[in-house]
Amino acid sequence: MRRLFLMIAVLFLGHKLVAQELPFVKDPAFGPGEVLTYKLRYGFITAAEGTLKVLNSDLKFDGKPTYRLSVDGETSGTFDVFYKIRDHYDSYIDIDNLKPYFYQENIREGSYRRQDKARFDQDGKKIVATKGTFNTPTTQTFDLVSSYYFARSLDVSKMKAGDAVKLNYFLSDEVNQLEIQFVGREVIKTKLGKIRCLKFSPSIKPGRIFRKDSRLYLWVSDDGNRVPVKAQVEILVGSVVMEVKSAAGLKYPLAIIKD
Repeated sequence: MRRLFLMIAVLFLGHKLVAQELPFVKDPAFGPGEVLTYKLRYGFITAAEGTLKVLNSDLKFDGKPTYRLSVDGETSGTFDVFYKIRDHYDSYIDIDNLKPYFYQENIREGSYRRQDKARFDQDGKKIVATKGTFNTPTTQTFDLVSSYYFARSLDVSKMKAGDAVKLNYFLSDEVNQLEIQFVGREVIKTKLGKIRCLKFSPSIKPGRIFRKDSRLYLWVSDDGNRVPVKAQVEILVGSVVMEVKSAAGLKYPLAIIKD
């Protein structure tokens, strides 16, 4: 279960690097006060839950004001009895260009403990982290948390089925890339109601969790919020589904279809 919640929730599991800058909308899809909660199901069992918050921050980096993005993930039910997870992540991002300045994580999984930090020098194209200094291919590189929020604010207005965007991110001790392909539009039934969604297929890497033929699908609300409402992927044994439980403090009304 290690990192599985965040990896599914944030959906960044790519390979190669790209040096292209990505366009994003002038008005970000999120703002301070937004709180999203999710549950992660393994089959019919709720295995984990997570909370994502956008907070105002008193910290400034290079004289620039920031938002604090806060993520908490924890196991629940039977999973919590056999393997307790209490993970916390923070990312401080520029309120204008949404790039991260500082990232930290506090991992508590069973008897395993780890704390990592990373300072992003976007103009210098480098990251100074707990495990060393790493070069980046562009002045637009993200951590796991900030990449999730930046992706929500990407300008996808001209995307057609089959089109894709690529995003660089830093994880642990390397810089990787995510490719997200646009699939089309669907209506998804959620606890919040039936929501008009954009459907994407982020790239995944076969290995200890995913099968060679596994496909990962992500549905985000087809409105100004671009809230991820569902994600689904088949793993080596069974399948994992992430679903939204609640959404508060959104900037725009959700694209809920009234019956």
